[in-house]
Amino acid sequence: MPALNDVIAALDALWPPERAEQWDAVGTVCGDPQAEVSRVLFAVDPVQEVADEAVRLGADLLVTHHPLYLRGTTTVAAGTFKGRVVHTLIKNDIALHVAHTNADRADPGVSDALAGALDLRVVGPLVPDPTDPAGRRGLGRICELERPETLAGLARRAAARLPATAQGIRFAGDPGRTVRTVAVCGGSGDSLFDQVRAAGVDAYLTADLRHHPASEAGQHSPLGLVDAAHWATEWPWTEQAAAQLDAISDRNGWGLRTHVSRTVTDPWAAHVASSAPDSDPTVSASSDASGAPN
Repeated sequence: MPALNDVIAALDALWPPERAEQWDAVGTVCGDPQAEVSRVLFAVDPVQEVADEAVRLGADLLVTHHPLYLRGTTTVAAGTFKGRVVHTLIKNDIALHVAHTNADRADPGVSDALAGALDLRVVGPLVPDPTDPAGRRGLGRICELERPETLAGLARRAAARLPATAQGIRFAGDPGRTVRTVAVCGGSGDSLFDQVRAAGVDAYLTADLRHHPASEAGQHSPLGLVDAAHWATEWPWTEQAAAQLDAISDRNGWGLRTHVSRTVTDPWAAHVASSAPDSDPTVSASSDASGAPN
């Protein structure tokens, strides 16, 4: 079995920490560098439910996309939400490693996994990394559909291919607008509207679109917008990342066992549809009966 520092070196080669944004907090949060690693769990969020899942699984390493401590802390007391996660992991000899914006801009990265989940062909990055002479790394991806479809059809595709959440899929624009090219960005993407417009795509699929940027985008052009839940747009990366580590394990003869968490950690539990004053609201659950992504 490899030591934790061997596995971390492999992960850092996939997602070099120096490529993370300056404000980000990536890398190893806890773990003994010399401890043996045989089982690895990948997840989006380092929350208590996922830490408990790692314990039940017997994992030695938990790899998450989102940081546990993004802005630093002065305490890891078990009475705090994040401190409890740290205590759970350390008590059970489980290391925690984070790959966030360094995984966003990787090749392949988070948006490649999102495009793959939607069966979109990646043409190139939406915001190219100037340090990449091959022009493959960067934030977001510009994609093409195999066959043109309507904006409403693209929204239905996202609803069918991404994990189920309470939010579901929202879209803005002419439902019948023909879509041939799509920009995608896993996670919060409304800071990239200038680049999306410059790319000249027909639609933009991302998460966490705010009122004013989305409204202004509709005034500037007929760009179609597809807004999914943040967690749902990043979950496909966990499968991609696990497959990448599997390949490294096979090359090195490590025999690692990798797992992908299917615990739904989207923070919203249910969606209440708007209704007329005298009608009953409709509540839809955040996931299927198993709680697993589609």
